[in-house]
Amino acid sequence: MSDAHFRSLAREAAAAYPPRERFARHFAYGKLRGDPAFAHLLRAGRIPARSRLLDIGCGQGLLCALLAAAEARHARGEWDAAWPAPPALARYTGIDLMARDVERARAMADHWSAGEQPARNFVVGDMRDTELPRSDVVVILDVLHYVGYEAQEAVLKRVKAALMPRGTLLLRVGDESTSMSFRYTLLIDRLVMAARGHKLPRLWCRPVADWRKQLERMGFDVETVPMSTGTLFANVLLVARYDEAR
Repeated sequence: MSDAHFRSLAREAAAAYPPRERFARHFAYGKLRGDPAFAHLLRAGRIPARSRLLDIGCGQGLLCALLAAAEARHARGEWDAAWPAPPALARYTGIDLMARDVERARAMADHWSAGEQPARNFVVGDMRDTELPRSDVVVILDVLHYVGYEAQEAVLKRVKAALMPRGTLLLRVGDESTSMSFRYTLLIDRLVMAARGHKLPRLWCRPVADWRKQLERMGFDVETVPMSTGTLFANVLLVARYDEAR
């Protein structure tokens, strides 16, 4: 998919938010365009067709908006054949702590409600205790470092229990270090969260090697994928697969 094609896809996804939600529209377009994780999930086919997808810390539902726009474009015969066909989800569930973001996500989902569409559910809840539905793919982008280390482990155990056999966890984290890129990552994180009404007294970050070791101790096979190309950030995507039958 060319840069221009993905830009127009991001614009279509952002336009699903109501016109009155100007912040949501601008944020969606900027984030989808500027964050390489979203294009990567489509380009690399990380989400299989007919998946039951759980998006923890979904915010205003950017991933849902992108996948819905991609599926609509594919159905119209306007998809770039150079990329894998977008996944037609069986179900999407988004969980977020901020009620205002969930309201925006639900308004966006209403845009795609016509015709035969997968169930798109958004829940206001804390990832530490909200019920997690059984899922084929769990996505957690830049969220776990907002809770303490013990809580991180507890959430990952809950995710493991929710995953179907041969399920996949897509976990994006900042690679903690003394580098300027990591410091920049923290700075932008705090600024964006402050703009969305979050207060962050502390962040619980780790080097990516520590994240990987923890997932491997839990029985996951882990692939690390750099996720900062074209940016100043220090982000890494951990693709963690779990086979319950092993």
